[in-house]
Amino acid sequence: MKQMTFYGTALPTVEPEAYNGKLIVIEGPDGVGRSTQIGLLRAWLESRGHAVIDTGMTRSVLAGRGIKEAKQGHTLGRIAMHLFYATDFADRLENEMLPALRAGFIVLTDRYIFSAMARAVVRGADPAWMRAIYGIALVPDAVFYLRIQSATELAERLVVSGRGFDYWESGMDMYLGEDFYDSFIKYQTQMLGEFDQMSAEYGFQVIDASRPLPRVATDLRRAVARAIRQRTARSGGALKRNEQTISEQAQFEQARAGQTQSREGKGAGQS
Repeated sequence: MKQMTFYGTALPTVEPEAYNGKLIVIEGPDGVGRSTQIGLLRAWLESRGHAVIDTGMTRSVLAGRGIKEAKQGHTLGRIAMHLFYATDFADRLENEMLPALRAGFIVLTDRYIFSAMARAVVRGADPAWMRAIYGIALVPDAVFYLRIQSATELAERLVVSGRGFDYWESGMDMYLGEDFYDSFIKYQTQMLGEFDQMSAEYGFQVIDASRPLPRVATDLRRAVARAIRQRTARSGGALKRNEQTISEQAQFEQARAGQTQSREGKGAGQS
């Protein structure tokens, strides 16, 4: 078991305690392949008998939908958006990630606090203020940074995939360029700079994401397997992979579903 450690001060309702799970973070810029790699990792881990959940930005019951609506309307100021994202993170941390970790799950998260901080800083937010806000974050067991060589390479990937350029991931709100492509290059170049700086500060494990997807996936599997073996050694034995894991997963998902329904009911009553 591992004791909970936070970057700053934990949420008032969170009691620092030991947990059996593993918090694995996949970070990197838009278009680098995070979601694809998490999907592959989850399937691989579950095939080995591990209980796994995955989460990511704007998926909280409390704030996720509101953030998406706010981004469509472009009505909120930057500080309000920064705090909205922090609320989304706090809700997922308290009600998804921490309960899963206590239950022994492997939690895979598509981005953590680092993307939120990088986005805020390149938009002019004070770095110290952002780090203070996200001091509530649990220190992950491992952070894997999918690093790519340049913003131009990211743009090429988006064009080939047919996804096109997202307004926010292109920094169009910052008026950096005449069109999406130019703005994307300038914005993502700044984002890559922030990620590189945080890599040294927070001890990211860097994965070269410029290579073909299968090679990146292989490296991630090996690194995640090492992290899990470290936990297994500390707990004094191999993880069970059949009835116990299935039972734990069912119990957690049932409790999570009940909690979500309860919170949604309260929200509807308040309108």
